[in-house]
Amino acid sequence: MTKQLHSPEDIGFMQLALRQAQAAADAGEVPVGAVVVRAGQVIASGYNAPLSRIDPTAHAEVNAMRAAAKVLANYRLDDCTLYVTLEPCAMCSGAALHARFKRVVFGATEPKTGAAGSVLNLFAHAQINHQTQVTGGVLADECAHLLQGFFEQRREQQQRQKIPLRDDALRTPDSALVGLDLPLALSHFRADLPALNGLRLHWFDNREDQQLTPHVYLHGLDGWSAQYAEQLNSTQPSIAFDLPGFGLSDKPKKLAAHRLAWHAQVLKEFIASINPAPVALHAPRVMASLLVDLSLPIEWYEPPALDAALRNAPYPDRGHLTGPRALSALLIAPYQLTHTRDH
Repeated sequence: MTKQLHSPEDIGFMQLALRQAQAAADAGEVPVGAVVVRAGQVIASGYNAPLSRIDPTAHAEVNAMRAAAKVLANYRLDDCTLYVTLEPCAMCSGAALHARFKRVVFGATEPKTGAAGSVLNLFAHAQINHQTQVTGGVLADECAHLLQGFFEQRREQQQRQKIPLRDDALRTPDSALVGLDLPLALSHFRADLPALNGLRLHWFDNREDQQLTPHVYLHGLDGWSAQYAEQLNSTQPSIAFDLPGFGLSDKPKKLAAHRLAWHAQVLKEFIASINPAPVALHAPRVMASLLVDLSLPIEWYEPPALDAALRNAPYPDRGHLTGPRALSALLIAPYQLTHTRDH
């Protein structure tokens, strides 16, 4: 199927609507944005705000229409075009018809509630005394991607909140991460691996398409998954995770909990859970004792050091440092011995 071409004007105004959608996401609202255009000029804009306004009608389109009507001192908008990043629902489609828009231009389709062609098409009824021209699919991928990212992040946040903290463990508070340059939108959590026994494991995953085969990165003794910001910001499918006791994973309080065999089993189960299977595991040599039972290529890599703020963020007090202290004691001596023999 040939991809439909859209005019530079439609693309430019939809980009402005996308900015409004991003403002909605930043406010914690479903990211839908709209602009009203008259004679080639934006006269009003709006974004989704039903939560903040406690108003079920406060959709992006309605907010933009209300603003435009005030600017023009007229509830008729018959010489205007409405641009919106998501196919309008029945309420917004009806409002656009009542406002007598000349055109409605939308980005992504809405298969559940779309009333401009997906579920029904209110604009297609010749009996209605005003006919509005409808154009869909303008920057559809960009509009859909913003929505998908928002809902994925919200699902992860809900999942994160549902995992209880064990009495014998600590968890990095969200407040410790405020103001830091971290890709938290890429964060994932799980507690269902058998070896975890209810502890929450954290990892970053930059894949938009979960069917891509990833490279997996393991931190060292004095770092955590944030060390792999370069890989996570690249186009290479990458996963960087935190062992229990490190980074944003839960941290058992007792030194005795951090046995090499246990960490190796957690690592093995996590690698096995990744689908499709990873290309390779990249890790510092000091972690070699944990990797002996893995059936995938190992590539030795020394991640860059983190600045103090990022290095210390997951460890707001000494109790949170139990994991690094325990593994340092268990791994440094074997690493030094092997390193000496190799040289």
